[in-house]
Amino acid sequence: MKKESQQEDQHFKQCPSCGEVWQTQQNFLNDRNLNIIGYQVNFLRLELGYFLFNHNKCRTTLSLLANSFKNLYSGPVYKERKTQTADCPEYCLKESALDPCPAYCECAYVREIIQIIRNWHKQAS
Repeated sequence: MKKESQQEDQHFKQCPSCGEVWQTQQNFLNDRNLNIIGYQVNFLRLELGYFLFNHNKCRTTLSLLANSFKNLYSGPVYKERKTQTADCPEYCLKESALDPCPAYCECAYVREIIQIIRNWHKQAS
């Protein structure tokens, strides 16, 4: 019995300010009141970095682990990090920089996930 109620309480994300709940990743990405505004990198474990979103409905900022969106990307993941080399445009060092990275860098796949989120076709409610 307890197991069922735990499953019912699981959801993709809840707004810490207004309490709005997005049951699935799809619901979250489709919400016209959400916009990606930044990325906080974790160079030791990229999947533990944070994507930052503005929730325009209540004017708060939400953070979600980059790993929450890893399933959206199926391209190459390079093994070597190019941070602080001539190839690096340093986007990961600038929280509000959302451009794709042209370097063949370990971090580039996260930048591609950002592009997928930015270009997500949001459906009408």
